[in-house]
Amino acid sequence: MIDVYATEPKGASVNEQDRRVFDALFAPQVIALVGASSDETKHTSRPQRSLRLHGYTGKIVPINPKRDEIFGDRAYPSLLDVPDTIDHAFIMVPAAAVPQTIEQCIERRVPVATIYADGFAEAGPEGRRMQEELVARAREGGVRILGPNCSGVLSTKPSSALSVNAAIEQLEIKPGPLAVISQSGSMTGGLLSRGLGRGVGFSKVVSIGNESDITVGEITDWLVDDPETGTILLFLETIRDAPRLASAARRAVEAGKPVIAYKLGRSDVGRRLAASHTGAMAGSAEVADAFFTAHGILRIDNLETMFELPTLLANKGPSKQHRVAVMSTTGGGAATVVDRLGTMDVEVVSPSEAVVAALAGKGIDIPRGPLTDLTHAGTRADVYGAVLDELVASDHCDLVLAIAGSSAQFQPEISVGPLLRAGNQGKPLAAFFAPHASEALRQLGESNVAGFRTPESCADAVRAWSQWKLPMPVPAVDRPSLAAVADSIAALNGRRPNELESAAVFGALGIRTAPAVVVSGEADAESVSAMDIEYPVVAKVLSADIPHKTDAGGVVLRIKSPEELLQAIQDIRGNIARRHPDASVDGVLVQRMEAGLAEVILGFRRDPEVGPVVVLGVGGVLAEVYKDIAIRVAPVGIDEARSMIEQVKGLAVVRGYRGLPLGDTEALAQAVVSLSQLADDSVQQIAEAEINPLLVLPIGAGVVAVDGLVICSQGT
Repeated sequence: MIDVYATEPKGASVNEQDRRVFDALFAPQVIALVGASSDETKHTSRPQRSLRLHGYTGKIVPINPKRDEIFGDRAYPSLLDVPDTIDHAFIMVPAAAVPQTIEQCIERRVPVATIYADGFAEAGPEGRRMQEELVARAREGGVRILGPNCSGVLSTKPSSALSVNAAIEQLEIKPGPLAVISQSGSMTGGLLSRGLGRGVGFSKVVSIGNESDITVGEITDWLVDDPETGTILLFLETIRDAPRLASAARRAVEAGKPVIAYKLGRSDVGRRLAASHTGAMAGSAEVADAFFTAHGILRIDNLETMFELPTLLANKGPSKQHRVAVMSTTGGGAATVVDRLGTMDVEVVSPSEAVVAALAGKGIDIPRGPLTDLTHAGTRADVYGAVLDELVASDHCDLVLAIAGSSAQFQPEISVGPLLRAGNQGKPLAAFFAPHASEALRQLGESNVAGFRTPESCADAVRAWSQWKLPMPVPAVDRPSLAAVADSIAALNGRRPNELESAAVFGALGIRTAPAVVVSGEADAESVSAMDIEYPVVAKVLSADIPHKTDAGGVVLRIKSPEELLQAIQDIRGNIARRHPDASVDGVLVQRMEAGLAEVILGFRRDPEVGPVVVLGVGGVLAEVYKDIAIRVAPVGIDEARSMIEQVKGLAVVRGYRGLPLGDTEALAQAVVSLSQLADDSVQQIAEAEINPLLVLPIGAGVVAVDGLVICSQGT
């Protein structure tokens, strides 16, 4: 069960070294402020003031060779001169001076150093080199680094406001269950102020900076075991150290602590396209969604939702069903939310006959549509409360969304009172008030009922809840198949595989490919006529240097005779010689033309952010245009593969849509499972693999691959 308030940690606890680093970050007894200033107008003076202002009870040690004392605390020329054991060094010197300070941290055995300075990886290649050298030296010396380019950390219990952020100095920060990890230092203050404005409290707030050493995943993992933290909020620009974040998120679900992510990058501006269609189709937003879903992380699109969603999740884990019942006293107000829910594929259900009958017995007549609009009659507490109670008690829905109009602002007893009573009955309950009803929302918040200020955040929260699932099970590894794949790759001796060699990889995974013959030398009428092939056929250039053969003029379809085949071979060789004169060509592949009920694209790739993913979509030359795809973190099991087939709208043609012949969707699901096995580390040299098209044959006949490619990492 999930508790938005602090929960006792469950699952595996952090090890002794992690605990030491965690305590040094959030509960340090001695903090050294390297580069502390006595000038109150400078950022470097702020941490000292913030620490004292928020009640830090440990020892503050300013490091400044020009001062003996700063703001009442004894100052020292360097870390080497400090007589005390130092738990946390907060480094505020210029980038060029940071390496020397890290050397002092190593000598003094400081567990954690937070680096405020910028000018490292975010500044370009030279800065990245400096950062990598710095981290390597710190790790060698036993010092963990937070940052660089980090504004600091905050803990409320015990209090330690170690930050240069002006908002942290000026805000009155309320302790509470929310922990925030932000990849944007400037947003930490914004997130704090927004949350405090909603009446919520915080346990920990971390600006992660460049994430050079200590990562989002690592801190998330530690917070799972923090008794002061009940919900973990992530503000992400990218995903680094995906395996650690995935593991941490799974532990968080077990511990009953939801992880909620707001991630930038819904658009693909500037994203580098991969060599395959799969890479172009699997954009950063879709891949991130697949990662979050696979590991039980709730993704939100609205900042307000970050602070309003946790209450909706209080004491509730992911549901198996996500049916939403909506009741309202204001049709227009309800439409602002319900209309959005419709675009998000949230299932809004009509009241059951049992609910209608029970209310009729009380003299209350409600409509039977998906929106239970009580109109003006609902502005009575007895009516509103009776309908709400029946919906909450009914098993036809899994969440109740209650919407109220002006009564929430001027007569809160009508809507707020029933909501407060219904809020402790176990079923998720959300409320949206159309007017600005701050007092009503305050009352809901104090009683742990989820109240929303805007229709956008309300719909966003309900959507996130509806997509929240238990982490995806990790399927068993097919060792024999992967061993055969590894043998196929080893046989290449470092060469890039062409289509025929790629087909060997697919065959090793158990995915059937269409029969083919290779014309490697000069072709003439006699040799072509002697080929043991069944017409019609397709002819394709065989070259690892030309992944998109159609665009290169390297494909001729529907060849019906030896004479047409000879001409096609000559045309292909001529086109390639003109358009790709430097390409290494292994010949022309002649393949029997296959026919199926549908063409699909099935791809695998190692995404630079989240790692291995598998992609299924409508195939053919227009696959990139339609982008009708399903993406999952690889590997997947058979149930997840079946759900991918259901998700792709264009595959309705093989699911029996309007009496069309059924395709072998079970064989397709097995092909998805098989290709996703490439995620295993034993074949990590395979960076991408794609079958396009994979033909879906009638039920019982299987699937057959008629084109595909495998792309290996450089150096393999």
